[in-house]
Amino acid sequence: MTDAASLPALHVTSGGTRVYTLPVRAFPNFRANVYLLVRGDAHAPAYAALVDTGGAGPDSLGDLRAGLAAVRVGYGEAVTVENLSRIVITHPHPDHLGGLSALREHTDAPVAAFHSAVPFIEQPGWVRTAWLTLPDAQAVWLGLPPGGELDGRIRRRGANLSVPRALPVATLLRDGDVLDDLLLVIHTPGHEGNQICLRVDDVLLSADHLLPLNSPPLMPARFLPGSGVAAFLHSLDRVEALDGVTLALGGHDGPMHDPRARIHALRTRTHEKLDGLLAACTHPMTVHDLLLALHPRLRPIQAVLLLDQTAALAEHLVGTGALHESTREDGAALFTRA
Repeated sequence: MTDAASLPALHVTSGGTRVYTLPVRAFPNFRANVYLLVRGDAHAPAYAALVDTGGAGPDSLGDLRAGLAAVRVGYGEAVTVENLSRIVITHPHPDHLGGLSALREHTDAPVAAFHSAVPFIEQPGWVRTAWLTLPDAQAVWLGLPPGGELDGRIRRRGANLSVPRALPVATLLRDGDVLDDLLLVIHTPGHEGNQICLRVDDVLLSADHLLPLNSPPLMPARFLPGSGVAAFLHSLDRVEALDGVTLALGGHDGPMHDPRARIHALRTRTHEKLDGLLAACTHPMTVHDLLLALHPRLRPIQAVLLLDQTAALAEHLVGTGALHESTREDGAALFTRA
């Protein structure tokens, strides 16, 4: 018998779809949520879909299989990897897409993804083509000290593949599509330009757009299409306008029982970060200077995410006219208050 404490969380939508949360170890010490959606008789489901796939490591697939086993034992759902009807990828980041290759060894379930995400799935290494600013140029623009650890990490960015091999996508999604007569597709760029949220009745599967504990990581739009603060804020407005959504389930951590309150909190926090960066910019400063001013006790594990966030905030403030951007002799961007 499965212990109740170890059972995957179940949420039943207003239309009767059963949504199970399956946490997996996408990376060491980092969990992501895979969602299992089931319709019909538990003993012979008419439809069973996975939303996202976790990471590429064996722990992630093991956790996913254990979660499905717990759903079978604890809830009586006759669902296995082998009898899935559908796999949906919310965005092509390795903690959401990475497990697809291993799953492909056990299921022929058709894959669906946003149309502009498809090259990232079907062509390993596509991110190297997708960069608007190549990593070497990013390091220069950010003002990173040449030869330093952070400089090296940025210059190597994109070397790791989200998927180790080409994987076919059967269904290309666009904003407003209804997949399988069930999932409303909502394009929510910002965290990632190809990201989608999926509405199932009164439940929103919010990927990394709405997270319960943290703001989603952002990078500047000049690096990748659809990234940045402006896109993120616009996407917050879009999901806030959805009527009848009473629960949001994100790509990490627990449920959000008041989605609009969470949207308000994320918007407020973003503006606080913008205000903080503007206050910190007391003289001409590079993104790297601003990073150290805002985060003097920076930990290496956070450095790249916070560097990208700082760049995204500075970029947005230039767009609003609050900051002015010029170029130093070595190519680094310099920001001053307008």
